Amino acid sequence: MQEQVGALLTAILERNELRADDLISVWFTATPDLHSDFPAAAARALGITDVPLICAQELDITGAMERVVRVLAHVETDLSRAGIAHVYLGAAGALRKDIAQ
Repeated sequence: MQEQVGALLTAILERNELRADDLISVWFTATPDLHSDFPAAAARALGITDVPLICAQELDITGAMERVVRVLAHVETDLSRAGIAHVYLGAAGALRKDIAQ
C-alpha cells in the first residue's frame, strides 16, 4: 500500500505543481479489501508530517472496483477548478474517464 499510495500522492503533487506546504488536509478512503496499512502512512513516509490526515473505509458495494484508495486533498492554490489535474492511476482510471488525466 505504501508504494502505490506514495506514487498517487506524488503524482497529485507533481501534476498540479503543488508542494507539501500547499496541503491543508487530506482524506483517504480505501475499499474494504485493503486492510494491511493506513493509506495516510504513505503520506507520512513522504515527509508530509504536519498536515491533518484521515482515513476512512469506502462503502462495501457489490460489484464495486476492489483495491482502490481515493484521495481528497484540500489545497491552497491559484489554479482554477478547470486547471486542477485529477489523478487516477492504474485501473482506477476507468472510474472517472471524464476527468482522469
